[in-house]
Amino acid sequence: MKETRWGILGCGHIAEKFAQDLQQTEGAILQAVGSRSLEKAKAFGEEFEALEAFGSYEELAQSSAVDIIYVATPHMFHKEHTLLCLKNKKAVLCEKAFGMNLEEVAEMCAFAKAEKLFLMEALWTHFLPHYNYALETVHSGNLGKIKSLKADFGIDPEYNPEGRLFNKGLGGGSLLDVGIYPVFAALSMLGYTDNIKAEGKLGPTGVDHSVSIVLDYGNDVTAQLYCAIDEKTDTICTIELEFGKVLINSRFHEPSAVTVIAEGRNTLKEFPVNVNGYHYEILHCQEMLAQGKTESSIMTFEKSKQLMMLLDGIRNQIGLKY
Repeated sequence: MKETRWGILGCGHIAEKFAQDLQQTEGAILQAVGSRSLEKAKAFGEEFEALEAFGSYEELAQSSAVDIIYVATPHMFHKEHTLLCLKNKKAVLCEKAFGMNLEEVAEMCAFAKAEKLFLMEALWTHFLPHYNYALETVHSGNLGKIKSLKADFGIDPEYNPEGRLFNKGLGGGSLLDVGIYPVFAALSMLGYTDNIKAEGKLGPTGVDHSVSIVLDYGNDVTAQLYCAIDEKTDTICTIELEFGKVLINSRFHEPSAVTVIAEGRNTLKEFPVNVNGYHYEILHCQEMLAQGKTESSIMTFEKSKQLMMLLDGIRNQIGLKY
């Protein structure tokens, strides 16, 4: 198996988790890291055994030794940094949210398509075994049709108006950071709908601190979603079906367990992992590159666009503009 040489653009918290898993992934080499600070890039590179460290994103994007770059900067810069890498003929795995709106996502996808370069949104949940088990269980039809879906994701970090989560200039707020997971759960289980009702609570910096969402699919089928950055919630996804119930246990977006309730029995299936769980999407990207694919067979451009259309629709309803 040919080794894949990875670059990491941005050296924040999510990049650290990704780099930890990259070290444990077969066929993956951390070739280079790039930061706006050479000192930070070198420290990150030493910790995670990168072969090279660059003090600018441009130098990383231009490195001929790199096959694919993981973009791990704040949401607001995803389009800019993704296009920087694509223009330098690099494949890209870009952290979610893919962009700030549908226009940005469409531009990124169109550019990658025109240049015949691989691009994917790093929505890691879609590649986790427990989540795919839940998807298969729901979509098998064995428990009948979906009647309703409920999903929440709330965290309670220390309030810092300058921090990424609360800074509007960095694309902060609950919806793009944690709300994307309940919205993705509805999209992956029920599909797309433009029938959206949402109410949000905006904080002093102008970002959404919490959002309550109802997606209506007709025939009394709804998805009730909630996200917050000022309140810790159970972070569970519950799918009610005609003949049973599927619970993706806390925290549903990361490696977890699934409980299937049917015929009066509770069946718990656990999915232990010995790393964070990012290696599944890493392996998928490597597989796509090895096959010469320019688009993921799982996290497709269309899925990323539909996800952003839902997020845009919700933001319009709560009056959140970046």
